[in-house]
Amino acid sequence: MLTRKNKIALAVALFSLTGGSLLVAPAFRADELHPDARGPAGQAAWDAVALGRVEPQSREIRVAAATPGRIASVLVKPNEEVFAGELLVRLDDEEAAARLAVADAQVALHKRARNDQSTPAGAADRRKAEDAAADAERAFADARVALDSVTAEWHAGRGPQADLNAARSALSRAQDHLVEQQQALAKLKALPDTPLPTRVEGELNIARAEWTLAEVAFEKTRVRAPIDGTVLQVDARNGELALPGSDPALVVIGNVSDLRVRAEVDEQNLGRLHVGQHVTVRASAFSGRDFAGKIAAIGRIVGPSRINARGARKFSDVDVLEVIVDLTSPGPLTVGEQVDVYFSAERPGETQTQ
Repeated sequence: MLTRKNKIALAVALFSLTGGSLLVAPAFRADELHPDARGPAGQAAWDAVALGRVEPQSREIRVAAATPGRIASVLVKPNEEVFAGELLVRLDDEEAAARLAVADAQVALHKRARNDQSTPAGAADRRKAEDAAADAERAFADARVALDSVTAEWHAGRGPQADLNAARSALSRAQDHLVEQQQALAKLKALPDTPLPTRVEGELNIARAEWTLAEVAFEKTRVRAPIDGTVLQVDARNGELALPGSDPALVVIGNVSDLRVRAEVDEQNLGRLHVGQHVTVRASAFSGRDFAGKIAAIGRIVGPSRINARGARKFSDVDVLEVIVDLTSPGPLTVGEQVDVYFSAERPGETQTQ
């Protein structure tokens, strides 16, 4: 018979062998359910049960700064709707704005020097196309600045929706015009009879290219939304230093118009799954309520769990395959919520009984 001292020693040994998992690993409902558990209302046995997390169709997009900089202002809040290209966070732009002003002055200086010279024979069309493309590029940059200003006023409740719509339309037109002018210039330069630029014209082209580089550097002080979506989380704060690739991201956004579940299925159950298979999703926050869905995609690589990851991987950890489930009606489910996913036992070609 084991003494109390021997029992304690045995418990310590078991704790060491399991890496502490006996005490720190919580029990999840899906882990405790046997895959052969019966479904509701006489439904056939479940083929598999897995853990999953709710996510937007776009997944969670973590937006970070493209360049190091001090955060000057945060223009959005959680749960706000944003559009692709909308300004989310502005970094300190004093140095970038100064460099842009220098580049702008250089362009004006070289353009004046070019205009003081007579136009070489056959170069008039090329000069006109170069000026049109440069003007279109500036107009696009100005339209983007104007949209940023109107958007800030709209978020603050001081501007009507009509002004915002007009500014977005103006930016779209400016972008289309820029593309047209750049394509026209490229086509003209490709003609065999188009004369090469003179030295003065070449210096102007270099100054314009440097202006473009300065504009790109200035734009990097703007953190923008990559898609239309909803702001899910904001970790940016005024005065903090933003670094590229830092964690947490400055802003997390996602398209929550449609939600789905990313489930991790034990590799032993892979042969029981197929695209289109019916799925039932349950969440502990909504006890007694089922959410219907179907398998939209099945991963092609087996690996360690990311939902249940806790520290270093152990020998006893089970490899899983990611399965994407489209929800028919997500209802009150929230992005990031952990759920249990029950895969129907129907076979391909069978119809699920309701």
